[in-house]
Amino acid sequence: MSDRYDMSVEAEREEGIRAAGRAVQRGRLVVLPTDTVYGVGADAFSADAVERLLKAKGRGRLMPPPVLVSARTTLDALAAGVPEWARALVEELWPGPLTLVFHQQPSVQWDLGETRGTVAVRMPDHEVALDLLSRTGPLAVTSANRTGLPPATHADDAEAMLGEVVRVLLDAGPTPGPVPSTIVDCTGEQGRVLRLGALPVEKLREVVAPLGAEMVEDE
Repeated sequence: MSDRYDMSVEAEREEGIRAAGRAVQRGRLVVLPTDTVYGVGADAFSADAVERLLKAKGRGRLMPPPVLVSARTTLDALAAGVPEWARALVEELWPGPLTLVFHQQPSVQWDLGETRGTVAVRMPDHEVALDLLSRTGPLAVTSANRTGLPPATHADDAEAMLGEVVRVLLDAGPTPGPVPSTIVDCTGEQGRVLRLGALPVEKLREVVAPLGAEMVEDE
């Protein structure tokens, strides 16, 4: 079973985040709260850890996990060819429930699965998640549930589904979910909404329109 820490207790919060950081460094999995649902995360730069993450989730390499970061400035280290309208989305809506897909920087050495040269990046709006990410660096994170089951919005749910395979669980109470983040493909000239989530498309259009960009939805 995983070690569980209550983030509402100050001393336990610090101990838990340190323990989660150590677990990540050792290639283990951790459960963390986000501004949508609970996530299960691993060191994005450890192929073995990412493989462990996909196995725990019940996913194959054809569904690579997104990467969570603690600062907007990390984006250019991971993504290449970021258009100005996408930067506007980052400035206006990060941290928040918005995942952006970019061409990956060729210099980045990792194996997240069959990404076809892209990377999905998000900066969550949750203090605990940002604190952990600031210490670990980018984490590969997917919702803390087995594939086919509802996303975990409570730590108990995440523990029930993944407690046997994660090392540390950070319990921050219920999350705002179950609606996941909105996903936008930023690899083309215009934005393309791959998944509608917590951010409505109208908000995205409001941000990109002054830059002459469009935001289309997948049919």
